Amino acid sequence: MNKSLAWIAYLMGVGAAFAQRLPAIEQARIDAAVEAAFPKANADWLSRLKGDQTMQTCSAYRDSLPAAVARELATREAATIAYPGDGELIGDWKKGEQLAQSGYGLRFTDDPATRANGGNCYACHQLTKQEVSYGTIGPSLLEYGKIRNFAESAARATYAKIYNAHATLPCSSMPRFGTNGVLSIDQLKHIVALLMSPDSPVNR
Repeated sequence: MNKSLAWIAYLMGVGAAFAQRLPAIEQARIDAAVEAAFPKANADWLSRLKGDQTMQTCSAYRDSLPAAVARELATREAATIAYPGDGELIGDWKKGEQLAQSGYGLRFTDDPATRANGGNCYACHQLTKQEVSYGTIGPSLLEYGKIRNFAESAARATYAKIYNAHATLPCSSMPRFGTNGVLSIDQLKHIVALLMSPDSPVNR
């Protein structure tokens, strides 16, 4: 091993050893610090800091669920998915693109709301080649519909994933847009259109 590599290995070892010596912080102190960070948030917004049953389960297991718990969680979340009454899963991709670009909604600074929530999809995904600012927490969605042959079954699965990602991948980092009322059914259909329409910039 050359000197540079040896020095890096030494520093990594020192860092790891130091991290292991850090004292544990009581959960109550953490919770209090988080709540104190949002002094102007209303009670409804603050309730999200605790999380529902699913969020509490994911936190308890640090997102590494035993198989049986994962199945139970996915089944419970799948039961929350509501499909469009008209049976149509694909809306207007142009409106879907607007939703993908909008990060408005559910922040305590957005209360009271002045417009409809957005999906903020670009915060985590690449969707089009034209957009140069996007996140990489989630996978690239370029040619999403084309890769899936624009199949109706893929559109249905896509709708379900956007509505409640935990039904597909328990403890997913993706918000439960439908289940938590972030987006309406019509808005969800527009985002499905952005992903699944052949003439959408995602697939061109």
